[in-house]
Amino acid sequence: MSRERANGLIVMPDTLFLNLRVRLADLVGKARLPAMYGFRENVEAGGLMSYGASLADLFRRAAGYVDKILRGVKPADLPVEQPTKFDLIINLKTARVLGLTIPQSFLARADEVIQ
Repeated sequence: MSRERANGLIVMPDTLFLNLRVRLADLVGKARLPAMYGFRENVEAGGLMSYGASLADLFRRAAGYVDKILRGVKPADLPVEQPTKFDLIINLKTARVLGLTIPQSFLARADEVIQ
């Protein structure tokens, strides 16, 4: 990415990138690239920002499915659901390191701002 002079990076929401989030944040930071992620955990590990489905909400909803199945509902009778809660998380510490100023209007829309 550095050799090709990339201006930024979008990291797809995938468990591989989630599991390697600390290493990925370190590599992206060394390359001084702003990066957008799909999971808040990547931002907590040092990434710049994320916008994606809330994993905590997905896990809570999955627990509801498990409860219904254990109570006798047939899995085939349960509806397929899409995520309904999405989070925008911004890491201002990383923004400062990258020399970026995040507009106040964008910060106001964030679900969480990491100082």
